[in-house]
Amino acid sequence: MSAPQNIRVDLQHVADLVVPRSRLLDVGCGDGALLAYLKIFKQVDGRGLELAMSKVRAAVSQGLPVIQGNLETDLADYPTGAFDYVVLSQTLQATHNPRLVLEQLLRIGTRAIVSFPNFGYWRVRLSLLFGGRMPVTGVLANPWFDTPNIHLCTISDFIALARTMNIKIEQSFALDQMGRRQGFDATESKANLLSEQALFVLTRA
Repeated sequence: MSAPQNIRVDLQHVADLVVPRSRLLDVGCGDGALLAYLKIFKQVDGRGLELAMSKVRAAVSQGLPVIQGNLETDLADYPTGAFDYVVLSQTLQATHNPRLVLEQLLRIGTRAIVSFPNFGYWRVRLSLLFGGRMPVTGVLANPWFDTPNIHLCTISDFIALARTMNIKIEQSFALDQMGRRQGFDATESKANLLSEQALFVLTRA
C-alpha cells in the first residue's frame, strides 16, 4: 500500500492525536484515507466501518480491513474496550440518536475522537437572522431538503451533552472551514461563535 499523498486537514489533527501501534476503529471511514495514513506512519492496528459500499470497496482495494455497516446498529456488536481510539469524523450530526452513538463509542473505545460542524457559527446565525433560511456554508454544504444532517448542534450544545453524560473532554480544538486549528480551545465561549467546526477527544469521567 502506497502512502497517502495527503489527507484532510482535520483528519491530520486526528492522526496527530493517535499513539503509535494503538488499536483504532474509524467509524464512517469513507475510502480509508485516515486508516491508510495511520497504518503507514504510526503502525496502527486499524479497522473501519462504512455505510457506502462503493467506499468500502475503495478501502478494501488498498488492503484495509474495512467492513460495510450502519454505525447506529452495528456498533453494538463490538466488544467493550476493544479499541484504544474510536474516531467519528463529521458524522455525529447525521445520526438518529447521537447520545446513544456517543455511549457506544466510549463503551468500545478508551477514547473517542469526535468532530462535527458548529451550527452556532456566526455566519450560520446571520443567515438565519437576516435571510430567514437554513444556511449553506462551506462546511454545511447541502440545502435543507438534500442533507444527511438531521441533528445539527452547536459547540455549546455538545459540551452540555458531554457534561450530562458524565463524559470528560480530554482535549478540544476549534477549527475553521478548512479544518485548520484556531488560536483558542473549543471549550472557550468564543469558539461557539467563531469556529465552523470542532474536534473533541473524549473519555469516561
